[in-house]
Amino acid sequence: MMHRRGFLTALAAAAAMPRPAVSGPELGDAQPFSVSALYDMAQELATSAYQPMAEVPQAWKDLSYDQYKSIWFRGADAVWRNTDSPFQVEMFHPGLYFPRPVKISLVEDGLARELKFDLSAFDKTDQVPDLPVDETLGYSGFRLTTELKRPGVFQEFFVMQGASYFRAVARDQNYGQSARGLAIGTASSEGEEFPDFTHFWIERAAPGRQQITIHALLNSPSVAGIYSFDISPGTPTLMDVRAQIYPRVALSRFGLGPLTSMFLFDETNRSMFDDFRPAVHDTDGLLMRNGAGETLWRPLANPKSLQVSSFVDDNPQGFGLMQRARDLADFADLEAHYHTRPGLWVEPGENWGKGAVTLVEIPADREIYDNIVAYWQPQTPLEAGQMHRFSYQLSWGEDPALQNPVSRVVNTRMGERFGGGRITTIDFEDSVDFPEDLANLTVQANTSTGEVTPAILQRNPQTGGLRAAFTFHAGEATSAELRAQILLDGRSISEVWLYRWTA
Repeated sequence: MMHRRGFLTALAAAAAMPRPAVSGPELGDAQPFSVSALYDMAQELATSAYQPMAEVPQAWKDLSYDQYKSIWFRGADAVWRNTDSPFQVEMFHPGLYFPRPVKISLVEDGLARELKFDLSAFDKTDQVPDLPVDETLGYSGFRLTTELKRPGVFQEFFVMQGASYFRAVARDQNYGQSARGLAIGTASSEGEEFPDFTHFWIERAAPGRQQITIHALLNSPSVAGIYSFDISPGTPTLMDVRAQIYPRVALSRFGLGPLTSMFLFDETNRSMFDDFRPAVHDTDGLLMRNGAGETLWRPLANPKSLQVSSFVDDNPQGFGLMQRARDLADFADLEAHYHTRPGLWVEPGENWGKGAVTLVEIPADREIYDNIVAYWQPQTPLEAGQMHRFSYQLSWGEDPALQNPVSRVVNTRMGERFGGGRITTIDFEDSVDFPEDLANLTVQANTSTGEVTPAILQRNPQTGGLRAAFTFHAGEATSAELRAQILLDGRSISEVWLYRWTA
């Protein structure tokens, strides 16, 4: 925490020093900056009644999607452009889905200056009507660019916009799923609460340093807090996240490291959609590494009714929504490029204790809807009026490199069997653990209700791995939890495949 003497010293230094070399919108007056002061701010905020953020004039909220997209920030006015900074910042205007402006401050040499809203930094087409400009206007978020692939070419890799949502990509990937600060009341009968990041502090990175730090103030009716992100773009793009939160009320239904994605269809439910593409999804499975060291794979589904699955655990090693379909032919979509969407892995930074990885699957009929949510639900509620700390790392890219790896599930297919039941096939990638003689392997397959036939194990000449196949008979059941894995001498040498079947 900065004391009074330090505060006055910093202010005097700010008055004497020249303004930093920053292009783009005008900056406000310098204010002393410290992370401990941000924590004090959040703690004080949590003791007061929640005040919703102000909204922009109605004309901005009434913009159509095409009109909103017809206004863009000029890259030539990016913050830190034409400086030795390894990163540049570009802002988003408000309106449409983003009616509540946020504050953005730049931090250099222990001092923070707020970016003032400047509509002249944006270009627009003649589709955009004349819009009112008043004191309620502000930026709705920002994006970061860096020399991701070639020197001198700044490419976007991170976006922060809307509630507490943010997205990132690894090198050579396209945006897909999102993360957010905190999930509250997801899939509950009381309705979900969406906390907002209301103020950002972006620290200028030193020349040559490929990591940038961002701090964000979180606020909602139930909680206030500070999130800090150390972001390192690349392959993968890594984020070390530290959160210090102060609940206004006791929180029992909340989620850490929440992820949001889209799954419409693949081979398991292809018959439900009349589409030229064989699959449409940002991610196709939930990957988990539990506290016992098991690796589990749960293919995603687009159910006919809301489904919530809880995978109880103690001290999870990690979880994430992954995209394992990586060939263009998996989607045959030359525009969406679903095969280049990033997976996102969450790895706890400390002991998270008992709780459950929670998966929410929401029915969807169009790919514009994010219908998949995953997060860690701690067993112990958060007490009101107390400080709570959490940390974790987000890895945006391909599947994580896990210790003691096992054969991954690469595809799941299901279909009606002539004579009754449903044929279920699971393709596992090739592994050095697979012996030449498959008779030495055992496929353990079971179901919570109904019956499964003994599994057959075959080599798949197309994938080079193994395929396990069995028939599932539901009987009178309307839902069932299926589980399968490959064993060698009683030891699992594959991921544990999990699947929820619904009638």
